[in-house]
Amino acid sequence: MPASDIKLLTDAAHAAGDIARKYFQAHPETWDKGDNQGPVTEADLAIDRMLHGELLTAQPDYGWLSEETEDTTARLARPRVFIIDPIDGTRAFIAGEKTFAHSLAIAEDGDIIAAVVHLPMKGLTYSATKNGGAFLNGKPIIASDAQDIASARMLITRPTLKPALWPGGVPDLSPNFRPSLAYRMCLAADGSFDGMLTLRDTWEWDVAAGDLIAREAGANVTTRENLPPRYNNPKPLLAGMIAAPKLLHQQFIDRL
Repeated sequence: MPASDIKLLTDAAHAAGDIARKYFQAHPETWDKGDNQGPVTEADLAIDRMLHGELLTAQPDYGWLSEETEDTTARLARPRVFIIDPIDGTRAFIAGEKTFAHSLAIAEDGDIIAAVVHLPMKGLTYSATKNGGAFLNGKPIIASDAQDIASARMLITRPTLKPALWPGGVPDLSPNFRPSLAYRMCLAADGSFDGMLTLRDTWEWDVAAGDLIAREAGANVTTRENLPPRYNNPKPLLAGMIAAPKLLHQQFIDRL
């Protein structure tokens, strides 16, 4: 990976934050994408256009996968691919909540090699490079070393705790929620929570950057099927996501 790529992602994420601030709490125009895909705002689209132009101008040989760009098969032939969520947590953004994020990653042959998650209204910038560690605002972060599921503080939603989903027994956990999946993974990375778990099929752009950040911070990151996530799939959908310390992660897998 070119050394300039992480700077490219960081600069682009901050530029995305500059655009988001102009629309934040300013009643941006909003549409429903249909098919249960949720809302999109004029801010999402403006950020997507900016990122597409800036990132592909800098790296024209890279492929492109973004939540707000119509997908094509062209990216499948590219060894490196940008995986982008212009605003992760659009509902929170619309509601005027500060927990939305910009999620930017680069995949190489299925692995994430560079990642940035930026929360402009909270002044937080998480970053990681493969085998290079994870950072928050330039300072190293380390995931929790929790070992006991009974006392774990997890980012997990109430519907995820339905008994039908847990043949090995439902974990006795209190739900904790953040609207952005990328932010949830970063909170698992910096030890604010012991981990995060979602069993729903998950779009790659929601978790690609957070995956590397959590992994580089020391968390074990897999799908609900206990497989390492692979990116730039023809249908960019993953079988859920679990990020947690090794021993804690295994306890969730055993119950699933």
